[in-house]
Amino acid sequence: MPDYGTLPYETLLGDAGCSGKVIRHCRAVRDCALEYAGRNPDADYALVEAGSMLHDIGRSRTHTIRHAQEGADILRSRGFPEAVARIVECHTGAGLTPDECTMLGLAPRDCMPQTTEEKIVTHADNLIAGHRRVTIEESLASAFHLPVRARKRIYRLSCEVELLCSTKR
Repeated sequence: MPDYGTLPYETLLGDAGCSGKVIRHCRAVRDCALEYAGRNPDADYALVEAGSMLHDIGRSRTHTIRHAQEGADILRSRGFPEAVARIVECHTGAGLTPDECTMLGLAPRDCMPQTTEEKIVTHADNLIAGHRRVTIEESLASAFHLPVRARKRIYRLSCEVELLCSTKR
């Protein structure tokens, strides 16, 4: 099994400066993501756990859209595997293209989830409001401020993950 860090994830989040509220949210996302990963025999369960627990580590520095890239940079600087950093970098909404990153004032990186694990964590994050599980419809309703194309991308990702993690594949 790959090494995704030796300290408990909650300790890493706390040491980075994340609040209890952020840590509770990360636990809820982890529980949801592991539920999905458990239904896909090809998913790397340990990677999903690491990525989901650490997806909001960038909130120790900012609560803006920038938190995903900040979090990925924190993990890279601490020697975490690129697979974990990519989950963190790609988890907002249903990902961001390099052009969208540029328009938002972020580094022009490809932050679109590609792997099964990236997609599972991104979807799970969309299903957790605070530390409470919501439906994709509730999530989309709360994302009314996003452009239609972004909401459609979130919905398409939801459908894809539901199929990827279907017990009747």
